[in-house]
Amino acid sequence: MTTAIIANLEKLLDGPRDGALLRYSLGNEHLKAGNYQQAVDRLRQAVDRDGSYSAAWKLLGQALNEAGRGKEALAAYEQGIIVAEGKGDLQAAREMTVFARRLRRQLDATDG
Repeated sequence: MTTAIIANLEKLLDGPRDGALLRYSLGNEHLKAGNYQQAVDRLRQAVDRDGSYSAAWKLLGQALNEAGRGKEALAAYEQGIIVAEGKGDLQAAREMTVFARRLRRQLDATDG
């Protein structure tokens, strides 16, 4: 089902409905399908189009982490926390804070 959804969403790219939400939705579907690099690419495009999209920052952090890019994931979470707090999206900020704390511990354990 996910591949059909991806195909349908891809058809909307560069059309009148293209925007941060479409790129976020594509990133989410690619993440579900295990296409981590495609998810990262689409989610980066989402935050490039709307830097205040805290859900996209959170999902970008998750996709980067799944892709084995922990330091980049941590940076995405940290930026997402700033964005979310700035717009009063406290639940997203709390969630990303938890994810960032866990990831920081993992990174510290592998570095040390």
